[in-house]
Amino acid sequence: LDRAWREGRSYDLAQLIADIQKPPLDKVGVLPLESFFPAKERFELAMTVNALLAAPGFEVWLKGTPLDVQQLLYTPDGKPQIAVLSIAHLSDAERMYFVSLLLNQTLAWMRTQQGTSSLRAILYMDEIFGYLPPTANPPSKKPMLTLLKQARAFGLGVVLATQNPVDLDYKALSNIGTWLLGRLQTERDLARVLDGLEGIAGGIDRQELTRLLSGLAQRRFLLHNVHEERPVLFESRWAMSYLAGPLTRDQIRKLKMPTTAGAAAPAAPTGARTTPGAGAAPLADAALPILPAEIPVLFGPGGGARAWSGAILAQGRVHFQSPDAGWSFTREVARALPISAGEALLVDWADSETIDAAGLSEVAPDGARGFAPLPAEATRAKSFDSWAKSFKDYLARAEELTVYSSRELGESSKPGESEGAFRARLGDLARQRRDAEVDKVKDRFAPKFTALDERMRRAEAKVADQKSQATAQKFSTGASVLGALAGALFGRRKLLSSATFSRATTSVRSASRSMKESRDVGLAEEGVETVQTRVAELNSELAAAVAAVEARSDPQALPLTAKALKPKKADVEIVRVGLIWLPQSST
Repeated sequence: LDRAWREGRSYDLAQLIADIQKPPLDKVGVLPLESFFPAKERFELAMTVNALLAAPGFEVWLKGTPLDVQQLLYTPDGKPQIAVLSIAHLSDAERMYFVSLLLNQTLAWMRTQQGTSSLRAILYMDEIFGYLPPTANPPSKKPMLTLLKQARAFGLGVVLATQNPVDLDYKALSNIGTWLLGRLQTERDLARVLDGLEGIAGGIDRQELTRLLSGLAQRRFLLHNVHEERPVLFESRWAMSYLAGPLTRDQIRKLKMPTTAGAAAPAAPTGARTTPGAGAAPLADAALPILPAEIPVLFGPGGGARAWSGAILAQGRVHFQSPDAGWSFTREVARALPISAGEALLVDWADSETIDAAGLSEVAPDGARGFAPLPAEATRAKSFDSWAKSFKDYLARAEELTVYSSRELGESSKPGESEGAFRARLGDLARQRRDAEVDKVKDRFAPKFTALDERMRRAEAKVADQKSQATAQKFSTGASVLGALAGALFGRRKLLSSATFSRATTSVRSASRSMKESRDVGLAEEGVETVQTRVAELNSELAAAVAAVEARSDPQALPLTAKALKPKKADVEIVRVGLIWLPQSST
């Protein structure tokens, strides 16, 4: 495994079984291989691994979409997408295996990303029960705790859902920054939540929170953010769902049918390669042709094949460099051109196919027979020297490296980075720029909101003052009118004496002042409405400014400049040109 890693070769279980029986080493430390690990014991280990590979239940794990987090989060053209992974149909052991594998893959992907303060992706897991327990240590616990502790630094959010907080490890609760809590009725759940909140916030009112969490109605939740001073109660909107429950495997298959029906047929595995242009089928017992030692001979994967056809193998390296950006990049190229004894041998590398050089071997598979005859040119070493020169010319003409750049963000793609991967990376930079610009916009609007808040405070205070004065004046007017009427009706003097007339006049003036105070209250309330209207207008202006910033920061809308770099002939290096035997398909 270490040697394959250092050589950059891909590895599979079939190759592992072969290497267990015949390891590519003679010693382990200072001990001979046969003393350290005899052939008999190596064969038993190989049989154990082969039993796993041959098990019918294991075959399904080797099919389907690769568990690549980058492919789950982004489409090939770099657009973000949602990936839903259902494990309802798996057994408990298989669920734990898959969840642990997914979490470790997410952790490995996360560590390849650049740190950021913007949200890059969200990992949401419903019903965390059993995967993050308080005492046991299942395989899923360690990567989940690591994500809760470190993921925020890489822009990865983790959202977990459970019905019973007591089933979660306290170390996990202490690393959760945002809590959405529904009604909790058991004392253990309440105690675990309160302990977790107290550990990260401190100074909470346990009695008040206990009362709130025990009496929450449906669709009402308590929101606690560690960056806020106090929790907030909110109510979720009504939602209608036509989903009766977890989907069955048949239902999931029906959901995938529109996607898979129009998709291209899956690529044939390497061991089932079809060789176009081959001549007549070889004899079933034809032995391997003998060639000069100067001609490299290799074999493709397919130990069980009974028919093999020849092809010209050419391997080379193409070096690209950008003096302006200060980088260099080397691309490994391996091409195979099928040949046949019954046809004229015209070497045109444009008709060749790209192959995976990692699975090639210099040793013929055991029991391999059925090799097709070769044309005479393919048995002479000078022919391969001529083909090497033509292959070098072909690579200098055909190979190119496309480099993308974004003038808006001042970034260029890395060597070999596709446009989709580059746009996905630009998304992180665009979000950081968006967040910075949004903060600037909010800072620009902050003084205006502060001034409006002060105006609103003064206007509301004026309304309250005018209402108080109007109420007092109404009482005074009422008292004056009643006094004047009482004096006129029950006084000893004449009905229209000067004193009575004076009191009546005073009552009229008091009533006039009361009407004026009422008008002042109305004017003050109009002032509050004016401020409220201005606040709404300012909020709309802020929302429009933020929307404009977000539109400018959309990575899919950013214009990219594509530049194709062509290599010089001196930058092309021929590794080898030889003959390769490829297994023919049975069809």
